Amino acid sequence: MPLHSLQHLSPTAVLGLWRLTETPAELWPLLPHPKAYQQLMPAKADAKRQAQWLGGRVLIHRLLVETQPSPSSAILVHNDATGRPLLAGASPDLTVSLSHSGTWVAAILAQNSRVGVDVEEIRDKAYRLASKFLAANEWAAAQAASQADTPDASAHYSLLWSAKETLYKLAAQRGIIFKTQLLLGEFEPRESGEIPATLVLGGVQTRHCICYSKPSPGYVLTYCHESPA
Repeated sequence: MPLHSLQHLSPTAVLGLWRLTETPAELWPLLPHPKAYQQLMPAKADAKRQAQWLGGRVLIHRLLVETQPSPSSAILVHNDATGRPLLAGASPDLTVSLSHSGTWVAAILAQNSRVGVDVEEIRDKAYRLASKFLAANEWAAAQAASQADTPDASAHYSLLWSAKETLYKLAAQRGIIFKTQLLLGEFEPRESGEIPATLVLGGVQTRHCICYSKPSPGYVLTYCHESPA
């Protein structure tokens, strides 16, 4: 079953994971309004990107069924000017965050909440780019936590990148500088856990908590869900 898991983060929020095994041709029938989605699909997407794109929308519609008593049949997943997903035809209090990498698709659907989710295939790219997205103290802590010449180093830096991606999605603003506005606190790396984080916007600092885990070997998942006060 490609739907790997559904996790209720609160009575009004659910995290879904989809393990992609299907071709685009197999995913199209799982979508409502396939003709409408055919017009929305990126024109230059190859087969892999098409499967990820379709899988994300199939998963979001599955979350709508999971959280809404009778979701509108007219809902379509669009993207706003920044590329973030939005639910056209849905109640304005519904928010969604979506991510895909390799064979995994992750999404959170919530009501009256801020959410962010990111899934990353572990690669050495995050380590190579660490100086561009990590503050000096974050980089020092990362170097102390893992050795650059071990396989775990790529996993650790991929986790840090993913956590900042999740915080960026939670902020829902353009022009954010990862190195100075998305800040990660110290934590002890485990198979799963939490990372304290600080978001700096307009000179105001807010505190957040990024949850993380490994959905399968070779991948990291991070997410943040903030229920209404």
